[in-house]
Order: sequence, then C-alpha cells, then structure tokens
Amino acid sequence: MKSPNLILALFIIILSIISISKSSHQVSYSPQTFPINARLQKAYEALQAWKLAITSDPNHFTANWCGPNVCNYTGVFCAQAPDYPHITTVAGVDLNHANIAGSLPEELGLLTDLALLHINSNNFCGTIPSSFRGLYLLYELDISNNQFSGPFPSSVLCLPSLKYLDIRYNNFEGRIPPALFDLKLDALFLNNNKFQCSLPQNIGNSSVSVIVLANNDLKGRIPLSLDKMKDTLNEVILMNSGLEGCLPSNIGCLDKVTVFDVSNNKLDGSLPESMGGMKSLEQLNVANNRFSGQIPASVCSLHKLESFNYSNNYFCGEPEMCVRLRETDDTKNCIPYRPFQRSTQECATLANCGALPPPP
Repeated sequence: MKSPNLILALFIIILSIISISKSSHQVSYSPQTFPINARLQKAYEALQAWKLAITSDPNHFTANWCGPNVCNYTGVFCAQAPDYPHITTVAGVDLNHANIAGSLPEELGLLTDLALLHINSNNFCGTIPSSFRGLYLLYELDISNNQFSGPFPSSVLCLPSLKYLDIRYNNFEGRIPPALFDLKLDALFLNNNKFQCSLPQNIGNSSVSVIVLANNDLKGRIPLSLDKMKDTLNEVILMNSGLEGCLPSNIGCLDKVTVFDVSNNKLDGSLPESMGGMKSLEQLNVANNRFSGQIPASVCSLHKLESFNYSNNYFCGEPEMCVRLRETDDTKNCIPYRPFQRSTQECATLANCGALPPPP
C-alpha cells in the first residue's frame, strides 16, 4: 500500500501537468506580460482572429501562426513603422496560391500599418470587411481568384494610399461605383466578375496605366472621357463585356497605349481614322464585333503595330500593308479576294461598303 505522502506528491504532479497543458493552449496575453509592442499585439489579435476564420489550410501555411511573435508567421512581413521607425509593425501579408478556404474577419482592420495584402488564388469567400476602410497605408490589394461575392467592396474607396487593386476572378456583382475612377490608382483589374452596369462616364478621371474590365456584363457605350487618360494609359482590355455602339472618334488621343482589346463585344460602325494617332500601339484586337467599312490605312501604318486581329466583323476593304503585319487575322469579313470570308448574303446585312474595290 502506497503511503499518504506519496499519493499527495503524485496528485500535485498531476495538477501541475494539467495547469501546464491549459496554459499552452491559451491565445491571449495580458498587457503586462505580452513580449511585444502595442502594434504587434494588435496584429496578433487580428491574425489569430483570421486563423479562426480559416476553415481549410491543406498546405499548412498558417500552422505556425501561434504565439506572439507574429513576424515569424509564414506569409507575414514586418518592417519599421513609417511614423515611428524604432517600432516594428506588420507591413505585409502574402498568402498567394495557398489554397486556403475561409473568410476575412473584421479584426483585420487592426493591421493599420499594412501596406500590402496579397491573397490571390485561394478559396476565401464572403465579403470584404468594412474595417478595411481604416487601412490608410494599404498600397497593394490583391484578392483575385477567390470566391468573394456581393457588391463592389465599398471600403476600398476609402483607401488614400491604394495604387494597385486586383479583384478579378471573383463573384462580385452589381454596379461599378463611379468613385472608383477618382482614386489615384496605377493598375485596376476588375475582370471576370459579374458586374452589370454601363461604364461610368467619369472613367477618364482615372490615372491608371492598366485597366482590365473584361468578361463582365457592362453594356452601353465606351465613354468619350476615355481620352482624358492619355497621359497615363498603357493597356486597355475590355473584351467580352457586352459593349455597344461605336468606338469614340477621339480614341486616337491615347498615344501611349500599347495594348487595345475590345474583342467579343457588340461594337459597330467603322474604325475611326484617328486610331492612326495611337503611335505606341503594338497589339490591336477588335475581333468578333459588328464593325464594317474600310480598315484605315493609318492604322496598319503604325510603326510599332505587330498584331492586328479584326476577324469576324463586316469589313469590306483593307490596305495591303495590313496583310503584311507580323500577326494579322482578317477572316470572316467581307473583303473581296481574301480567303475564308463571309457569304454574300451575310455581307449584305451589315457591310454597307457601296461599290467593292477592284482586285489587287
């Protein structure tokens, strides 16, 4: 039979083990014992809330998101605070291609020094927290290729430092707010969502160099104000967006644009002669529309133009220099003496070319 003293000693040891086990699972620290500064403590609270909102992490990106040393967390990057250089703070989170599922909690608004948030190619769903409006230093936001839904995230419109916005390949719907084009952005990617609206008339107020709105249901015409972007715009991709009407006659003002793609829409009329002023143009795609008339010689004379796709329209004439481009596709038009054109019956409906030119 064991002595009472031995039993008491064993009982004390068991209690100690239970106490240690409980303390190892705690996720909060008192201000007196928290071994980091106040900003990192807020970051700890935010990241722990985010970890709880994650429902699947098959590649174990957040497996080491434990304890107060948030700067050691996978995908979390720390730097000196811009207002107090002697203080360390969380400046970026990059969880790209992690295949994580879950949602974004409101507590992420505690990351007030965050400059970069990249979470593309995951399975996050839900909406963007309203607390994001407090991320005044956020410079890059990339939430592309996820399962976010709902209307355009209005909290984004309150970010004064934002320059790069990428929300493509999600399920956002409704209208694109005009206020978006008043932001001083460098790049804007809204493609492959479910937006249903016409392009805001103030789109020309934008300062972006790249704008991609493809694969939405935008409808309506291309606003005339697009020419106001001439000083910054380099790439315009509006393919498959339900756009209608003619190309603006002032489109030639965009002399810094290198890529212009309006394919797979319902655009009609002729190509403006002014497009000959787009002297930086390298790739031009107007395929799968209802354009007609003659291809302006000024377009195919552009010195930097390498690729020109105008297939599946109703053009009835093209300068010989168009055919000599490095990459060109004029099939399924109404151009005499060229192969793989539309039938005479089809061309009679929209071509509107008058007398056909003689063969070359």
